[in-house]
Amino acid sequence: MFVIFHLVLGLLLLNQGFAKIYAVLIVCFGFIHILKSKNSRQQAVLWSAYLAGSDVLFRMSKGMIFHELHKYVIAAYLILALIVEKDKKAISPIFIFYILLLLIGIAFSEIPYPESIRKAIAFNLSGPISLGLISLYFYKRSISIKKILEILFFLGLPSIAMMSLLYFKTPDIRDIVFGGVANFAASGGFGPNQVSTVLGVGAFALAVHILFKRNYTTFLIFDVILLIYIFYRNLLTFSRGGFLTAVFALVFFATFFIYSKRNRLKSALKYIGIVCFFGLALWLYTSDVTGGMIDNRYSNRNASGIKKEDVTSGRTDIFDSELEGLFQNPIFGMGVGSGKYKRIEETGIVIASHNEMSRLLGEHGTIGILILLILFVVPIFNAMGQPPYAIAFLGAFFIFWFLTINHSAMRVSFPGFIYGLSLIRITLKDENTLHR
Repeated sequence: MFVIFHLVLGLLLLNQGFAKIYAVLIVCFGFIHILKSKNSRQQAVLWSAYLAGSDVLFRMSKGMIFHELHKYVIAAYLILALIVEKDKKAISPIFIFYILLLLIGIAFSEIPYPESIRKAIAFNLSGPISLGLISLYFYKRSISIKKILEILFFLGLPSIAMMSLLYFKTPDIRDIVFGGVANFAASGGFGPNQVSTVLGVGAFALAVHILFKRNYTTFLIFDVILLIYIFYRNLLTFSRGGFLTAVFALVFFATFFIYSKRNRLKSALKYIGIVCFFGLALWLYTSDVTGGMIDNRYSNRNASGIKKEDVTSGRTDIFDSELEGLFQNPIFGMGVGSGKYKRIEETGIVIASHNEMSRLLGEHGTIGILILLILFVVPIFNAMGQPPYAIAFLGAFFIFWFLTINHSAMRVSFPGFIYGLSLIRITLKDENTLHR
């Protein structure tokens, strides 16, 4: 029923008024449910997962009340859950320290008049601070595999609605002109990078359910069809970042998932054969539909088939400018939000950072290095000693976070949420199950 509802929802979200009402109702019902249930069965996580997956969906359907809403609401859900739940969890000081380190950079911000200092700081820090608050909830929290699958189910639902919305909103695929760059027309007129990221999340959620032989829809065949179609729509965005992120996360997950099985070789051969067959068929079909342009896109060629010099679509230049900011201001960096205006001053072009790592280095200096060390070391140490099936999930979550912040920074709420999931302790049994 959930899947059918979200297929219909994609059509309904074409109406901007309905999109706003639905977005507000979701946020309100989430708060009410968490308060009434006292987070007895991780309700806050399920609502947060849905919001993390629906961030881009509501933006592209004009349903957002304000741009960064979901980052704030997800953090509020999880902090509220910490307050109201009966079994109180100890809060690690490491992420309180992380948040305090982020705030230091505000003192060194140089935002030119008449630009809004508040907006510049909120745009650049809402994602990282939200990640810190989310991590306070998840760090070392025990969550069962059954609950993780439920979390992934709700995380992936908005991508089903997005897939439906794209079907109704975009022109006929044969009428779209594809070239050697990301395609806005095939992405519903919204940012291909962000659309591709969300579709990749949906594909991952579906694939994990298939591997665990848990139906996402009613029947396995429907799950497979949905998975193939989501990958197809993802390819059509011509955004390589979101597609490849999902592929890398899935490959990592499948590797450790198969390793945790007894009949590893048989399982590996079966899955590799199936993936190669359907993957090749999907690629050939997409290549035919796009007139071979998808081949050019992933081989870094333009529409004429000429090899491009820069595989990063200009992101290297932004990365270099932010590293220059680090070298010029090694201790405290340029200050939060200052990188964008430095680039305007030097090039005359308005370009926001696409890489959260280089932004942290350029705008926070040496403190940014310490922030990155915390973000890398904590999940790695958390994963150590956990069994292969747990590492499959934790590693995939970490890969999603790392690759996403490297191609689209922290513009949406998803990276912060998925990073939080990389900090959990995974159990086979449901922690909330009562035993006599």
